[in-house]
Amino acid sequence: MADVPRLMSTQHPDNATLPFFAEGDVIEGDDEIQEAYYVYSHLGCDEQMWDFEGKEGDEYAVKKLLSRYDEYFRATRLGEDVRLTLRGPNPAVEESEAKILLEILESIPRSYDAAARYAEEFDLSTVAPIHEVIVPMVTDAAQVNAVHRYYEEFVAGKTDREIGDGRTVADWVGSFQPDTVGVIPLIEQRAALLSADDIVREYARTSDQSSVRVFLARSDPALNYGSLAADLINKVALARLYRMADAEAIDIHPMLGAGPAPFRGGFAPPAVDRTVDAYPEVETFTVQSAFKYDYPVDEVTAALDQVKAADLGRPPDGIDAERALAVVDRTAEAYAQQVDAIAPTVNRLSRYVPDRRARKLHVGLFGYSREVGENQLPRAIGYTAALYSVGCPPTLLGLDGLTAADVEFVEDAFPAFFDLLADAARYYNPQCTELLDLNRERLEAGLEYVDVETDPVHESATTAVLEALETDDEETVRSEVTRAARQRQFLG
Repeated sequence: MADVPRLMSTQHPDNATLPFFAEGDVIEGDDEIQEAYYVYSHLGCDEQMWDFEGKEGDEYAVKKLLSRYDEYFRATRLGEDVRLTLRGPNPAVEESEAKILLEILESIPRSYDAAARYAEEFDLSTVAPIHEVIVPMVTDAAQVNAVHRYYEEFVAGKTDREIGDGRTVADWVGSFQPDTVGVIPLIEQRAALLSADDIVREYARTSDQSSVRVFLARSDPALNYGSLAADLINKVALARLYRMADAEAIDIHPMLGAGPAPFRGGFAPPAVDRTVDAYPEVETFTVQSAFKYDYPVDEVTAALDQVKAADLGRPPDGIDAERALAVVDRTAEAYAQQVDAIAPTVNRLSRYVPDRRARKLHVGLFGYSREVGENQLPRAIGYTAALYSVGCPPTLLGLDGLTAADVEFVEDAFPAFFDLLADAARYYNPQCTELLDLNRERLEAGLEYVDVETDPVHESATTAVLEALETDDEETVRSEVTRAARQRQFLG
């Protein structure tokens, strides 16, 4: 796979600051068309995720981009120099949204036609604007193979079918291009991540793929198992993927869905070197909304240039999987106990977190609410924002499960975690335990591993939130939640 994108801009609603082009408090509709052009032309991202999962997506995005920014796309070809990659629902998990996936797949040839007309108008060669589709919450290869097969057989495959009067579908409405699309499995659950190599192997064999992009989640594993566990699970998954790829003689191109909040991966402009060093196996990183809009634009572009220049996509040195998963077991158990205690309060707090994208709420296997144990929780961004808003960085949760030997192992196997922990600890406010049903000694167990420099502005804002919650002063709660988010430069 030539020229695999390095920087995928996404539509995650984790930004505290609204971008200049937003018409209102929520980025939606034509704002997202302008956003795609902006990240290509000004920030230097080479891919934009176009998300239909849990939100309304515009099926005419290609046509609108080419018609509104025709001069730019004459020099920078959509589908060749920059990518637009669709993300839809997983029918195996999100039954009520299942047919949306079929609509998305049917839109791909229509987007190709728009690109062909554009190319003809400017005497250019036609480039397929969309090459791949992301399928989330993948737990087995059958979910990936079904999408691949459906497109080839029922979308592009209807080109030569007769319509009853001697004509083919192509005679009637034209051909359906491209002939095939790649499917990118987005893997989020622990068991599925640890068998990502099996999923990719079966997809590659069944669909005759010599090159596969595989997308490993970082936010949702953190929500489900804790921040440290999420990184260790991903490192084990990546090691297994590279071993499988070598044995099968296929090329894999890992993607990592890390956000700017330390709990969600810590991929932010000041820390790109750290993330790249921690994950040299990864070839594509997600550039989420807080990365793009909560930092000065020159800082953003400089950080993205660093990622583009990095030596990425390298086989890992390896990790002791048995030892790593033992640490995961201990910290995930401690994390789940603490989440069980705070879940009702988190759900109460999440309603004060401002929306940044127009999203629908639905529930599937994990769904757009998430389940940890028996608790229904907000999505990872809302959950993270709720806890930060009262001075409880969720990266601290579960660390009381670490033994001294575990700490020594992590220092060697994933030392970047302690930098993430230090970043998170800046926003800790001890008063949070007055609201949250947490043992302060257990919560502060992780603080002994880092030097803590408390952010006084953030501490002031979170103290104000805690005081306003006691008096049911909702206006103050909302304003101080936003002030705290702007200070730390991410919503959640």
